[in-house]
Amino acid sequence: MPRLRQVPREEMTDPVVTFFNDRLFEPGRQGTATGSPGDWWTVFALDPAIFRHCVKGFQLYRESSLDPVLRELGQIRAGWARQSQFVYSQHCKQLRALGQPEEKIEAIAHWGVSDLFDEPERAVLAYTDALVLDGGRVHDEVFAALKRHLPDEQILELTYITCLYEMHATMARALRLEFDDRPDPIVEVPAPDGYGARDISEDLTGRPAT
Repeated sequence: MPRLRQVPREEMTDPVVTFFNDRLFEPGRQGTATGSPGDWWTVFALDPAIFRHCVKGFQLYRESSLDPVLRELGQIRAGWARQSQFVYSQHCKQLRALGQPEEKIEAIAHWGVSDLFDEPERAVLAYTDALVLDGGRVHDEVFAALKRHLPDEQILELTYITCLYEMHATMARALRLEFDDRPDPIVEVPAPDGYGARDISEDLTGRPAT
């Protein structure tokens, strides 16, 4: 379950919130048309001002002059790099809707050793990794590659959209929303029965730890 309360339909009063709720949730269907639980919408409905700000951001990126495939490459790679199953999964579907082949979508995870991406696409993917994995530390050569293919206005759009979806990926994981409602995978693996309290460093080195 999400970590925050979901707003039931009868408590929704903001017209923008109710518009999206009634559009996304059809009577008798569990979740949204894409198969997601839909709890991003019901949790964000806790604050209509935040909800409105988010959907305006979604509208803005739809109106971008950026090639939609390049835009989606930034979004899907941001989801993968931020380890958000929700953002990654949803934008797999978007790339598929744009006619991208399955092998190319699957190669997002290992784009650096794939020959399925052309030069502009590789520049976008490298830039996305710099934004998400390197916290915005972009090497001059990466930026130069990007500028060979995109005008300044579209680089600004790409930066904004990619960072917007990195934010949503982070929030989905923190609040356990949608497909990111899952246990943390990093847990202790129990020792075998009868292992007891042993000094691992002594096992490895043959002498007690100092």
